Amino acid sequence: MRNPEKKTESRIVLTADGSSSVYNSDFDQHYHSIFGALQESQRVFIELGLQTAFERFSEITVFEMGFGTGLNALLTLLEAEKAQRPVSYTAVEAFPLPLDESRRLNFDQLLDSQFLPALHEAPWNERIAVSPVFDLFKYEGRLQDFRTENRFNLVYFDAFAPEAQPELWTPEIFEQLAAMLHPGGLLTTYCSKGYVKRNLQAAGFRVEKHPGPARKREVLRAIKLG
Repeated sequence: MRNPEKKTESRIVLTADGSSSVYNSDFDQHYHSIFGALQESQRVFIELGLQTAFERFSEITVFEMGFGTGLNALLTLLEAEKAQRPVSYTAVEAFPLPLDESRRLNFDQLLDSQFLPALHEAPWNERIAVSPVFDLFKYEGRLQDFRTENRFNLVYFDAFAPEAQPELWTPEIFEQLAAMLHPGGLLTTYCSKGYVKRNLQAAGFRVEKHPGPARKREVLRAIKLG
């Protein structure tokens, strides 16, 4: 369990597909798969999450647990631009990445983009327009303390792995997220452990297993019932 008094230490690393990630020595966790940060986010959150939401909903509201490197937000923004579909994006992050580290991430270079600095430099706890089709609200704090009257139709659940943050993979957390979702709303995550699936089901989700990215046999997509 992390000591909240200790300063988080992290460093930029390169993953197998050439995209950046961050290693957090405090949690002993990488922010993205070492087998490919970009392909993991593209598969788990864009293909299984956002693209399905585009098909099912007229308005797209996304909630992300774990803003981290900003990669999921960046990919979502680029998809919104490509499809010309407005997206309203909310993210919760308890341990923001220092700006000097965020500037060494290579996502903009790989994706021929220029939005990553704007995502990281956006003020906390204030909604801003990053592009004509993408607005962003970043909440600095714990998911357990986050409160909102807004409802979402898509959740990217990208917390550190259960062994590092077990408190974020409980039925109670998934119940909190279910309450924030519209009926039929989606939740996608890279973790397919059996008890994670059972905890999602206990919170009122129907859970699907889907083929994952490189070196990951399965990932989960959950649909809120009711």
